[in-house]
Amino acid sequence: MRPEPPRDAETVADVGEFHLIHRVTTGRAQPETTILGPGDDAAVVAVPDGRVVASKDLLVEGVHFRLDWSTPEQVGRKAAAVNLADVVAMGALPSALLVGFACPADTPASVVEGIMAGLWEEAAKAGAGIVGGDMVSSATLVISITAMGDMNGLEPVTRSGALVGDVVAVTGRLGWAAAGLAVLGRGFRSPVGIVNAQRSPEPPYEEGPRAAEAGATSMIDISDGLLQDLGHIADSSGVAIDVRTDLLPLHPRLLDVASALGGDARHWALTGGEDHALAATFPGPRSVPPGWTTIGTVRAGEGVTVDGRVYEKPPGWEHWRA
Repeated sequence: MRPEPPRDAETVADVGEFHLIHRVTTGRAQPETTILGPGDDAAVVAVPDGRVVASKDLLVEGVHFRLDWSTPEQVGRKAAAVNLADVVAMGALPSALLVGFACPADTPASVVEGIMAGLWEEAAKAGAGIVGGDMVSSATLVISITAMGDMNGLEPVTRSGALVGDVVAVTGRLGWAAAGLAVLGRGFRSPVGIVNAQRSPEPPYEEGPRAAEAGATSMIDISDGLLQDLGHIADSSGVAIDVRTDLLPLHPRLLDVASALGGDARHWALTGGEDHALAATFPGPRSVPPGWTTIGTVRAGEGVTVDGRVYEKPPGWEHWRA
């Protein structure tokens, strides 16, 4: 699943750990929250609010990405995005990433440099810096990231605050990454916009803090599928959630791909992961911020239903059960 590098390609073993770290960290800009970045035993990051929001994710080659489907830069952007989305889903402002990186000795150095360039690019897009990490040898290429953020004076928006009578709303793209995976799985590389949604998601970073300011009662990033992740809110909050399919934002391009592949755009939107859109509950329709789409309601009971009924297919992705 990895393209064969040129035989004379410089590998990470040729470069060595410390020279490679120097290559991928030197000359990079940092946000004001970075007091001390890469190069010491630990980083120092300013936390104006006094509270640190922290999250961690692992990406494994062959499970979360393939280098014959994605460029190294796209892999790096994806690795940063999936972590940063968790921070903004708490209503926080991203501030810093710590990167753990492992790969085989014969990995081309250009691949590592490309992945790190993508990481820097996505971190900067969200207003965060890469402040440190580690690189080690491994049989498999693995990227482990800890993301940190600042609440900026707001209260964290958790999964457990949804109340009966709230409305459910989403922002960001639904089903695009699942459609992109279907396209790539058929051996195609277009339409590029759909395929790139799988290669490197585009979380709506600014919308997490905006939802917190608007009074969101609960929030989550959609990593494993809309129904799967709304299920976490329902379970944590002790409520039931009903999603209306007639309110789902199905983009015409998504419908076109479904028609071409014989797929189901609605199913992709309900169960497809890796878009890293945001779902939240709000006290009522008037509190839903611009840019969000109301798709359902919170009711007494338990679990998640679709148009008042239990969905007939698996609600999303779950490791070891897929």
